[in-house]
Amino acid sequence: MKFVFTKHAIEKFEELGRLGWRVTRVKIKKTIQKPKWRGISRHGQETAMSLVDPKHIIRVVFNREDGIIKIITFHIARRGKYESTL
Repeated sequence: MKFVFTKHAIEKFEELGRLGWRVTRVKIKKTIQKPKWRGISRHGQETAMSLVDPKHIIRVVFNREDGIIKIITFHIARRGKYESTL
């Protein structure tokens, strides 16, 4: 499985780092491969979520096409906002 990060997703690593969140490409890939929760964004894209700490999740928005997973964006959110059992 090949992972491709959009320019926006790459910029999110630095942006979240400035806010004190250490997120790695490995964490993003693991979240997609073994999410705690799955969902669909309001734009119809797949989402995968996993815990960052007891109060926060990381939510990854991505598309799958021809064996390639394209990471659109990701962000940290408080638990309860996006969690689902899809």
